[in-house]
Amino acid sequence: MSVTLLVLCTATTVTMLGCLIASRIGSRLNALVDNPRTRHHHKQGLPRVGGIALFAGFAVASTLAYTQSAPDNPDDVRRIMGVIIGCTLLLPIGLIDDLKELGWVPQLLGQLLVSIIAVFTTVFIERFTNPLTGNIVELNVLPILGPALTIMFTVFWIVGMMNTVNWLDGLDGLAAGVGAIASLLFAIHMYRLGQEHVSLYALAMAGACLGVLPFNFSPARLFLGSTGAMILGYGLATLSILAPARVATALLVMAVPIADTAWQIYDRYRRGKSIFKGDRGHLHFRLIDKGYPQIRIVIGYWLACGFFGAISIFVTSQLVKLVVLLALISLTISYIARLSRTNPI
Repeated sequence: MSVTLLVLCTATTVTMLGCLIASRIGSRLNALVDNPRTRHHHKQGLPRVGGIALFAGFAVASTLAYTQSAPDNPDDVRRIMGVIIGCTLLLPIGLIDDLKELGWVPQLLGQLLVSIIAVFTTVFIERFTNPLTGNIVELNVLPILGPALTIMFTVFWIVGMMNTVNWLDGLDGLAAGVGAIASLLFAIHMYRLGQEHVSLYALAMAGACLGVLPFNFSPARLFLGSTGAMILGYGLATLSILAPARVATALLVMAVPIADTAWQIYDRYRRGKSIFKGDRGHLHFRLIDKGYPQIRIVIGYWLACGFFGAISIFVTSQLVKLVVLLALISLTISYIARLSRTNPI
């Protein structure tokens, strides 16, 4: 069995076993059960323990990947450690939130902490491709301003992705499925760029998401919880930075959820509501309220994320990617805005 397949299967198997064990334990601990609320779609309490299993699958498969095929580049080793350390720190932070429902301030502080860890392990956005010229723009060549912009963009990207995934996790299987698709696309793109060693860690995350899906897809038997959403968001954000061009892939894969997040922040601020207090204004909830079946909505998200993610990999023109991204975000926001006017919260 190749290392690639071994890592993927290990992540999936460990996560599935973790789900079986964690769901039994979580059901007995009422504090870890997500009881039905107005904003959520389920009708009975379900354990919020999928994130524990997700972390276990990712951690075990990542350890296997390192022992079987360690990166030759010391910089890659340091960056991978940054991804794993950040995910590990998010495990207790997420569990405390699942148990106690932390306010937005401690949640944000935890997200900033792991973002800074990523920066210190050189998981940061230091260059991007100019879509008009195709030239690489290096941020670090700018004195003083360059490092500041690098840190600012990286922290914004990681914190933003973590919250995007957290807000996306509203329907059964939605966040886990999108995470699996994004991670698989990252792995394919890494492999095509000759980064076979690094691609194994994206496969580990993909396998962990696939392992959660049988338990999280409708009708769900458990939820990712804040633990799973934050670990998945951090994993996607940092894995997308590990080599050139994958932030663009992440933007196209996650364009609809990112547009939804941007609209929610604007709309809540416009209505004088806290931008951190959840409601049913998200696109997936509005589609549910319009009568669309939950499974159809989730699969529709998966297909959209996969299709536009494939464009980011197989279309070579940066300008075409930018036009597609801007068009997709504009259409998504326009549609959500129309739904907001016709069916206000």
